[in-house]
Amino acid sequence: MVRFNIKRYLDDKSLTIYRVSKNSGYGYTTIHRSFNKAQSQATSMNLRDLDALAKAQHIAMWQVLRELEESYRQQTDG
Repeated sequence: MVRFNIKRYLDDKSLTIYRVSKNSGYGYTTIHRSFNKAQSQATSMNLRDLDALAKAQHIAMWQVLRELEESYRQQTDG
């Protein structure tokens, strides 16, 4: 499973969960649950998460995914 360091991505992009939820149209609780989990409980990135990040930055989802894969990928066991 591929995991990404979403918290670092948000910090590096000067994004907050509130801003992502507001700009994307997804509820704060939904985004908070997805992005703010402990790593041991992290779920894989889903399309909603990519869409929310893309909308918050006014870029395409593929651009977010490319950045995540290039700079925010985390090593996983198993």
